Amino acid sequence: MKILLTFGTRPEAIKLAPIYHILKSQPNRFETLVCVTGQHREMLDQALDIFKIKSDIDLDVMSENQSLCKLASKILTRLEPQLEKIQPDVLLVHGDTTTSVAAALAGFYKGIKIA
Repeated sequence: MKILLTFGTRPEAIKLAPIYHILKSQPNRFETLVCVTGQHREMLDQALDIFKIKSDIDLDVMSENQSLCKLASKILTRLEPQLEKIQPDVLLVHGDTTTSVAAALAGFYKGIKIA
């Protein structure tokens, strides 16, 4: 089963770190990929280092004075081709951030199971 974890903030990384490591420890059962948006770049990168999470895709969506609407639009636009390329069986998101909502919506639009 191919699972794509998508997150962009430090709290999301902290909460998904144990799940990431469990999935990665079972490569015969799961192909686990990580897509980060960089919604909270500096804090996210710190969490990735601390929890030894390797991102496979970085959407790098942040820009100065960006509204949440523009952020959501960038996530949808940049995530769509990645979903088409990877074709995950499950898209795993966690939280109540713009990243979580936009990623879940993009997955839903592509007919991917959301967890």
